[in-house]
Amino acid sequence: MSLLPAATRLALAMGVLLCGSTALVLRADEAPDPLGEKTGGATTVYATGKNAFSFPLANLDDPGRTRFVIGNSFFKRNWVEAPASTTARDGLGPHFIARACAGCHVLDGRGEPPEWKNTLGPEPEGTVALLMRLSVAGTPDPKSGVRPDPVYGDQFNNAAIQGVKPEGRVEIRQQAISGRFADGTRYTLQKPIYKLTDLAYGPFAPGLMVSPRIAPQIAGIGLLEAIPDTEILRNAREQAAAPGPIKGQPNRVWDVFAKEERIGRFGWKANVATIAHQTAGAFHGDMGITSSAFPHETCTPAQKDCLAAPHGGGKTTGRDGIVPAASANELKPEIDDETLGHVIFYQATLAPAARRNVKDAQVLRGQALFAQAQCATCHRPSYVTAEGPFPPLTSPALKNQRIWPYTDLLLHDMGPDLADGRPDFLASGTQWKTPPLWGVGLIKDVNGHTRLMHDGRANGVLEAILWHGGEAQASKEQVLKMKKADRSALVKFVESL
Repeated sequence: MSLLPAATRLALAMGVLLCGSTALVLRADEAPDPLGEKTGGATTVYATGKNAFSFPLANLDDPGRTRFVIGNSFFKRNWVEAPASTTARDGLGPHFIARACAGCHVLDGRGEPPEWKNTLGPEPEGTVALLMRLSVAGTPDPKSGVRPDPVYGDQFNNAAIQGVKPEGRVEIRQQAISGRFADGTRYTLQKPIYKLTDLAYGPFAPGLMVSPRIAPQIAGIGLLEAIPDTEILRNAREQAAAPGPIKGQPNRVWDVFAKEERIGRFGWKANVATIAHQTAGAFHGDMGITSSAFPHETCTPAQKDCLAAPHGGGKTTGRDGIVPAASANELKPEIDDETLGHVIFYQATLAPAARRNVKDAQVLRGQALFAQAQCATCHRPSYVTAEGPFPPLTSPALKNQRIWPYTDLLLHDMGPDLADGRPDFLASGTQWKTPPLWGVGLIKDVNGHTRLMHDGRANGVLEAILWHGGEAQASKEQVLKMKKADRSALVKFVESL
């Protein structure tokens, strides 16, 4: 007779279901960790509390730890306006939404949306962790995946340096959406409705599309980058071949460092392929910091004050202090390649925290229900990272690790209630990338809230499930039929990840 508890035997017996259409067969060397307690294999840290997302990979060598500390400094400290005596950290703006990477990713964690009926405007009002992507209809730029608004670009910036006007304000209100579970228990979801006001540079182009995005937690993203492309494509193939509505698709995006199209795996619509591109793009779009990858300020021709603003890398000015387009190549990057590399390395080597309570009977019951509801078809539990080679800015500590992120990194149609109506490369206006679930249960410890989904509209795991639609409608309906005890077990399992 097995000495394992009955709940443990049940979870292990459902090993194939745990991966939905991608059957997970554990190798002999994984037998000591069949429930994925070590979320990142040898990189895993056993951490809880406020700093749970901020530790380096457990197997990172000493030179790597030194570089991690340097990157951490540039990630967390504020950048300042130019000119400044702090030349290594000047160049903020002209338009921006945050003064530091950590302004959005507080303690390397998840951003919190502002209170409903609030306004995002010039600092210090509101929060910087929620941003608004912009685009208009028409042929997209092949390197950005969208067609920007001609006046406000591809992102709405509600803060600016001295002498430059913020682009405007974001007003947020809520709409209540009520429902009930099969057992009669009622629930109410709050749908945020956004309005962009006090526009500084005139009206938007007709047909503007707006997509809100909250900053996600970033521990473990280096391991996500190390998942082989073949595994992401395998997820899509197996879902396409399986019966049922779940048919995930990879996004294919331009990577500014590789200078080629790659499979997207970061961002809420998988619209970025690498940590390097994501980091340089965030410096550029969120803080107004130029780099060799993104050498031009985000100012559009209509934003004369933005164009005339001081540049942290030094610039050649033309008539009226405005840099002519012909002089753009004379601008020096505001963040040099070495410093940018340290910040990329820091993020790539943030460790995922180990699971908690993996043998708890309620957690194991929830794990079985997670499989039964086919949640694991999209939230694929496990992968083995690549053997290498890795880009020069990442670490060999990431290679050949059994990891448990719970994502397929594919795009899925999530239905009209979540649709933003805004395409992004191959992603449609109803599609979103399956977010990884590891670390979800630690967000409250780290960031003091439990706001989930792409704009933080869901307050906790159960509300996040209730927002699911489209390809995930059948899974949501199974949850709606669950008894209260089973719903609690399902939530407890997800919060153990």
